[in-house]
Amino acid sequence: MSLSMRNLRQSRLRTALTTLGVSIGIASLAGMVSLGVGLQEQVVGRFMQSGVFDTLTVTSRSLLGGLGDFGGRGGGRGGPFGGRGRGGEAGSAQSAPKLDDEAIKQIGALEHVREVYPETRLAVEVRFGDFVQTVTASGVPMSLKDEGPFQTFSYGEFFPTDSAGLCMLSLDMSKRIDEKNPGGLIGKSLTISYAAAIGGDTPANPQLGFQIQRRDTPCQIVGIVERETGPSLPLGGSSVSGVMMPLSVARSIDKEIVTNAQSLLRDPQQTKSYTSLTVKVDKAKSAQDVQDQIRKLGHSVFSVNDALRGAKNAFIVLDIFLSLIGSIALAVSSLGIVNTMVMSILERTREIGIMKAIGASNTDVRRIFLIEASVIGLLGGLMGIALGWLVGQIINFGANVYIRNQGGTTGTLFSLPWWLIAGAILFSIVVSLVAGSYPASRAARLDPIQALRHD
Repeated sequence: MSLSMRNLRQSRLRTALTTLGVSIGIASLAGMVSLGVGLQEQVVGRFMQSGVFDTLTVTSRSLLGGLGDFGGRGGGRGGPFGGRGRGGEAGSAQSAPKLDDEAIKQIGALEHVREVYPETRLAVEVRFGDFVQTVTASGVPMSLKDEGPFQTFSYGEFFPTDSAGLCMLSLDMSKRIDEKNPGGLIGKSLTISYAAAIGGDTPANPQLGFQIQRRDTPCQIVGIVERETGPSLPLGGSSVSGVMMPLSVARSIDKEIVTNAQSLLRDPQQTKSYTSLTVKVDKAKSAQDVQDQIRKLGHSVFSVNDALRGAKNAFIVLDIFLSLIGSIALAVSSLGIVNTMVMSILERTREIGIMKAIGASNTDVRRIFLIEASVIGLLGGLMGIALGWLVGQIINFGANVYIRNQGGTTGTLFSLPWWLIAGAILFSIVVSLVAGSYPASRAARLDPIQALRHD
């Protein structure tokens, strides 16, 4: 060991240049892989923060297979027309179980199910001073406090209670109302208006008529949520919409709201049917078991895990591709190790002859050169990790400045987990040993007599 270190110190410049080549190769390899890891963490990490891995979205197969379950008030109640599919034939969709209150009880009784609630979205008119606009209002259960998009607020807080007269706004909605000071809306009231059906047929009086009245409901703004998402992406339950109210309040409005003429023709005795349900499981790993149980009940189920399986496979392929690109620089640097070891043999041929003449075995000579190669690999690996981390931090800083100026959400593009650091250093040592094995074997095979005659 001491002899190997002495030989490296005697050739400082050559050793330094070879180590630098290895470090650049490791920095390239680690940088490429850390980019793939960082991108994966950004995608998967955001889903983890949103709390959707323990969330399932349940829809009725009757909605997927036919046109029969449409036309309800608020888009949620079943209509009086048909159960025929697009092809005009009544199939299994017509006999598929509906998502009604009985389905909620059945799903809620399944093992590992923590909570079940319907997604309730309503088209309402919002008035605040001179501002008047028709927007989508969604019902948010109280259980979503401190979960998903409701972990942080631009202004204000989550509903303190599930009583009527409270609402939250998205940041985009609040800026439409007051662009200069959206945070100033906290504590103020806006008016939510909708058309309500009063009266209607009853079993005792089937010819009783009904009236359409405008309902104006004052609503105090208690919080402003940063982001607004599309209605098809369940972020821990109901999507973030322009206006959000407690789920119990939204469901009470949904019972009487009139959205179109079709909703006036509904059978008052018909059981209420929902377009979709949100199911929360107790643990993310139980999601697949719950999915299978719900499918046995005749419903369709979707979870983010289904969509992320393909994304995870894509990231694995990306990591392999980036690793191959990064390995090119390391392969080139390994040639530098071979060159350094071969030149060292030529310079120390006489010294090798003396060592073998006084009793050194082929294994001893080979060990000296392999130790030198492994030391170069270790130093190159450590320097490469440091260089890769530094370059990654610089790129992260520059990219985040640009993203912030464009109004996006900043993140970490390059991530160096401990397993990548350890793997890169170990890989560097292995590559150096492989590169130094030929020169070491060549030195061990030198004939001591011929080596002593070497000038």
